[in-house]
Amino acid sequence: MMSEYTNIDVEIPEGVQATVTDSTVVVTGPKGKITRDFAHTRLIISMTGNVISISAPQKGKRLKALVGTVAAHIKNMFKGVTIGHIYKMKVIYAHFPITVKVAGKTVFIENFMGERSKRLATIVGNVKVSVQGDELILEGMDKEEIGQTAANIHGAAHVKKMDPRVFQDGVYVSGRA
Repeated sequence: MMSEYTNIDVEIPEGVQATVTDSTVVVTGPKGKITRDFAHTRLIISMTGNVISISAPQKGKRLKALVGTVAAHIKNMFKGVTIGHIYKMKVIYAHFPITVKVAGKTVFIENFMGERSKRLATIVGNVKVSVQGDELILEGMDKEEIGQTAANIHGAAHVKKMDPRVFQDGVYVSGRA
């Protein structure tokens, strides 16, 4: 059985301004401004008053799921411009102590598994990375940029061709806020 036409309304919180032009959503708040284009979804996005409406042009469970996904992205944008997103990453090592340094838009992972060369991870967008002992704290407005930066750091410190149950050295996401 086909699902009904789907429509989700997302209310704009206090202290946040939003504009919708065609399928581009611009959200501005105390921390800054995030712009996101949803043209690839082919959904109908409109704004009336302080409510953003996302609706599907046809019936179908895939479109229904897509409407929910776009609504979640817009809510993440609201959270990003008001309180921001934070990821915490933990540096884990068994024998060789790993040191992590941040310089500009690059994270340097040194002495990983006793290697002499440094491993590099790129910081995406406007993400702020700080090192506190064996913990990295990633802060920013855009949740996708923070997630991609965390994935870059984790991937740079990934153990290849060894049993991951034995060789657990690396940098892992330990918490999100």
